[in-house]
Amino acid sequence: MHPVLKQRVTPCAAARRARAGFTLLELLVVIVIIGLLAAYVGPKYFSQLGKSEVTVAKAQIEAFDKSLDTYRLDVGRYPTAEEGLNALMTAPPSAGAKWNGPYLKKGIPLDPWGRPYQYRSPGSKGEYEIISFGKDGQPGGTGDNADISSN
Repeated sequence: MHPVLKQRVTPCAAARRARAGFTLLELLVVIVIIGLLAAYVGPKYFSQLGKSEVTVAKAQIEAFDKSLDTYRLDVGRYPTAEEGLNALMTAPPSAGAKWNGPYLKKGIPLDPWGRPYQYRSPGSKGEYEIISFGKDGQPGGTGDNADISSN
């Protein structure tokens, strides 16, 4: 056999190949890099979640607005405060035969924080008002805790 084709494997070279892997220092560097990325990306991700909940609440309130307008066209008035948003799903006795609902396809949803929407008739700025009290569930607030209203 030709001497160039025949390679001699020494015991040290075989041992080096068997030990091939990551050192503790290399693993620590990778863990630190992952931690820095998580510290940078995490807050930005969670702030977007709060914005999406507010967007969902506004979209649901807008859907209520459209359903209430359809109710008004059929019945001739908006539901009273006592009838509330339930009048969109089941005919109140005062609506009579004019009620042509249900006006919502899937029922009355809770706000994105799991609480029912507040319906007021008359509202503070119009004939009715639909309110979600935000993340904290209390009137007032700022940021994610701010009230979201139809008016």
